[in-house]
Amino acid sequence: MFSDADEEVAMDKADIAALLALCAALSSAFGSVIRQRSAQEITDEPVGHWKLFTLLLRDRRWWLGAAAAVTNYSLQAAALSMGSVILVTALQVTVLLFALPINARLTHHRVTPWEWIWATLLAAAVAVIVTVGHPTAGQQRASLGTWVVVAVVMGPALVLCVLGARVWPGPVAAVLLALVSGSSLALFAVLTKGVIEAGEAGAGALLRSPEVYAWIAIAMTSMVFQQSAFRSGALTASLPTLTLAKPVVGWILGITVLSERLRVDGAQLGALVVAVAVMVVATVALARGEAATMEALSRRRATATRPPVTSPGG
Repeated sequence: MFSDADEEVAMDKADIAALLALCAALSSAFGSVIRQRSAQEITDEPVGHWKLFTLLLRDRRWWLGAAAAVTNYSLQAAALSMGSVILVTALQVTVLLFALPINARLTHHRVTPWEWIWATLLAAAVAVIVTVGHPTAGQQRASLGTWVVVAVVMGPALVLCVLGARVWPGPVAAVLLALVSGSSLALFAVLTKGVIEAGEAGAGALLRSPEVYAWIAIAMTSMVFQQSAFRSGALTASLPTLTLAKPVVGWILGITVLSERLRVDGAQLGALVVAVAVMVVATVALARGEAATMEALSRRRATATRPPVTSPGG
């Protein structure tokens, strides 16, 4: 049993973790808007995952977005050192709230009343999940046996998604690759807690930790497939999937791998279920709206830069 003092300290840490997670979401919003535009405009030719990544490395805008992503990951790591994966990944969906005015500013697009309504509903749903659910951190690291089970379950599923994206191009491929990227980000969040604990024992312990190498590989995998998802089809297909996959997979991994939990009683469970449902619907609506705006902007830019067609006699 926790004493009152222990619970008060845990709440203080959770509050700081929530603030850091919101700052991470703000940084992620800047980075996502910039990297989405870079991935859409870097080339008109169909290219593979790694070829696209190497092309983006030559784009200065992408590096600005990448710097924002590094800031996001750093703030997430700080948040995860104090709070649960469930808490931090739940607050990551607020990236859409921050991206809404940022995207509107960059694209000179007015935010519609419906977008403000969905944004308000999303903010309210996340607040209910955090306050009613009381997500509680569990252990920092999982056993080797637990990670073997995770690899056996998730590995083939993600490989099938990548293969399926090659078979079914377009919107299906965008959804499948976004699912790979979002699931990788959830894995990254869970591994981050183990990396932090290993790092507390010193540089030698960190370098001997298997989590740190998996952590780096997962971060690269997520970035590569995120850009590919943005290129594979309509952003209206990839962005909602990417935004939702991280918290959903993160919650599952947090509970099953790190023994995290939600402290709810029977009366609060109904409110929590409704809040999760509202969060899902509002996230999809906001993500689709943001993606549609970006696609419209890309079409206008392509039309504006297309050379005029002259008549044979002109």
